[in-house]
Amino acid sequence: MLKKLYQWTLDKAAHDKAPHWLAAISFIESSFFPIPPDVMLAPMCLARPDRAFRYALICTIASVLGALLGYAIGFFLFEQLGRFILDLYGLSEKFDAFSAEFNAQGWIIVLLAGFTPLPFKVITIAAGATAMPLYVLIGAAIIARSARFFVVATLLWKFGPPMKAWIDKNFALATTTIGILFVGGFIALRFLL
Repeated sequence: MLKKLYQWTLDKAAHDKAPHWLAAISFIESSFFPIPPDVMLAPMCLARPDRAFRYALICTIASVLGALLGYAIGFFLFEQLGRFILDLYGLSEKFDAFSAEFNAQGWIIVLLAGFTPLPFKVITIAAGATAMPLYVLIGAAIIARSARFFVVATLLWKFGPPMKAWIDKNFALATTTIGILFVGGFIALRFLL
């Protein structure tokens, strides 16, 4: 099933309305869809490097708006829909223990999830279910998602197909490392100031 969804998403990158599909995939990925928009972003940036940053902006805006839908699912429909989505990722049983600590470190979790292969939708739903302040979710989502998509777009714009091959092979490692360094910088600033 996931392989078919992945291929369907990848096929949309060549569609004549690809930017619209990119926005739609970025939006729904933040709340329930399992395939990340990077699947479309990479081939679109390679095909039109002159539009790479526009595509990253589309991903960022749509992803942050989708985070609001994820938040609403968690806040208003957690028992009806949120638990079902968490079950799909095998996280429903761990959620109760996780939610107790979520808001204390929630902004860090949102920042890391925005960069890493952690399912961002799980974090946005958790933010709503635990009533994280909406401004915290939005701020962290803007920072993390824009950094993630603009880093990918920049690398593909600058280095082209060899970078795509490297990203495909090392995506989890690369985004996790960048995320940890980014969040580590925020934490260091917090303790230094």
